[in-house]
Amino acid sequence: MQLEQPLTEKEFDELDQFLLSERSPEDAMTMDTLHGYLTAIAIGPETIMPAEWLPRVWGQDGQQAPKWKNPREEERILNLIMRFMNEVLITFEVAPKEFEPLYCEHEHNGQTLIDAEAWCWGFWEGMELRPGSWDPVWESEVAELMRPLYLLGADEIEEAELPLVEDPVKAHQLALEIEANLPAIYRYWLPLRKPAVETIRNDGPKTGRNDDCPCGSGKKFKKCCGAEQS
Repeated sequence: MQLEQPLTEKEFDELDQFLLSERSPEDAMTMDTLHGYLTAIAIGPETIMPAEWLPRVWGQDGQQAPKWKNPREEERILNLIMRFMNEVLITFEVAPKEFEPLYCEHEHNGQTLIDAEAWCWGFWEGMELRPGSWDPVWESEVAELMRPLYLLGADEIEEAELPLVEDPVKAHQLALEIEANLPAIYRYWLPLRKPAVETIRNDGPKTGRNDDCPCGSGKKFKKCCGAEQS
């Protein structure tokens, strides 16, 4: 699977249309939400493997899946998502200041304003994969840089903070702040980022309580090492 090439405009539209299609689950992410989600995973405190984050693209519970036409289509769409992720990773690695969040635009009183709510909601979903691991950033020197992400992405904010996001002009300004702040948030986590944790399965036969203890003591397992597990 080649991950080096960024999505062409045609491929971007292909993925966009699939996410919006009836064969995609109703709660599937849209492209802007997906981009925010992938960004949080790419720059956050831990490396998270696709096997964990991919299922949530189709719904928050991670239990839903698209109605694929065939295995070839599934491979195609997943390949596009992985390349979309790779674009995010490479941009931060090579030129973090050039990273541009995939925001929507809308007209308001004759002005073209940014609507970053869906992108920020996706970013927050990415954070929720490792909520405890993000705690240090809120007590760090870049804590204030996280505030616009909280205001536009969190499920609940303080009532006194609502005017900051309900006013389209103020929400537009928050979106601009997020774009400016992301490189510093990326730099904060870069030296702290933990590698992916793999779960090691022991598929060998389990020792029965009446079997000889594998430690070689000559005692029954339940009278030896097994007693420590009781």
